[in-house]
Amino acid sequence: MNFDGLDAEKDAGFIMEKVFNYGNWDDNLTIIKYYGKQRIRQEVIKGAYFKKKVLSFLCTVFDLQPTDFTCYIRRQSHQVPWNR
Repeated sequence: MNFDGLDAEKDAGFIMEKVFNYGNWDDNLTIIKYYGKQRIRQEVIKGAYFKKKVLSFLCTVFDLQPTDFTCYIRRQSHQVPWNR
């Protein structure tokens, strides 16, 4: 997948989602510094998917509840018959 065509403002939600899920600590700090906590709070709750550990991290850092996230609500409505 080629990410060269991404626009930092237009694709902010996509970028945040990927960095928080797959980036390291320094990447996370860079994203927080670049976009600011307020904008991240507004964007991350719309994220399509966050790993469970990442969701917990975002709740702690941005003072949110899991139920604030679209991906959490979607995950609860699609239960699987086995544990992942």
